[in-house]
Amino acid sequence: MKRRRLAGELRRLRDASGLTLDHVAEQLEWSNAKVSRIENARVSVLPRDVKYLLNVYGIEGEAREVLLALAREARQKGWWHSYGEAIPAWFEVYVGLESDAVTMDKYESEHVPGLLQTADYARAVFQSFPLDDEAEIDKRVELRMARTERLTTPGAPKFWAVLNEAVIHRRVGGAPTMQAQLAHLSNMAKLPNITLQVLPFDAGAHPAMSGAFTILGFPEPSDPKVVFMEEQTGGLYLEKPHEIERYSMAFDHLRAAALRPSDSQALIARIADNMT
Repeated sequence: MKRRRLAGELRRLRDASGLTLDHVAEQLEWSNAKVSRIENARVSVLPRDVKYLLNVYGIEGEAREVLLALAREARQKGWWHSYGEAIPAWFEVYVGLESDAVTMDKYESEHVPGLLQTADYARAVFQSFPLDDEAEIDKRVELRMARTERLTTPGAPKFWAVLNEAVIHRRVGGAPTMQAQLAHLSNMAKLPNITLQVLPFDAGAHPAMSGAFTILGFPEPSDPKVVFMEEQTGGLYLEKPHEIERYSMAFDHLRAAALRPSDSQALIARIADNMT
């Protein structure tokens, strides 16, 4: 995601200049929060603001032109903007990160991960929220299905999902919808870039009992991983090294405690067969 790459470069340049957020904010007569949001890629930064920052950091020549070009490119809208209000502003950041990711490690405790959902299952999930506008739900389902396509196209990211056993038992949308969803899970798990495991109930306590999370990895070595957790009205992004390390270790423990992929497939098939 170009916005995130730009944010990382601006943060690196500030660190190299020995300036704090407060110093930069004071020189530009901005708030400390504005500088912080730019460096964390939480806002779309104007090219003129990038110019002001580069002036403070004393960046000239080719390096300056490269960053200004990146700032202009970062302002370009992604494919997901065509879905309008169906995608909340806070979720746009995640979809952009997801579009750039080359690895996705996902633990889900309550429902099938969005990228592995069928349209009927997704619709049932959205209808469980107090939203009366069917047109908005249609748009959300359409967006989710557009996102799922990336897992089956050339250059697809490696997607590793660990599902709490409750996910495959919960009858979202009724038995027929759930049977179709379980069959879809089995088919997706056959793709070379997808690994699917089920964390059985008898695994007992585990390091992700606080809830679902996703770890996104990117192709650029200078672009660190991001942990994302979705909430009812927003999302939480973790990017500090110790945070990434903790969630990466948690995911490793989940993979070790979960059933093997082949055993997970067998369990999903048994549950689907017994669902009436």
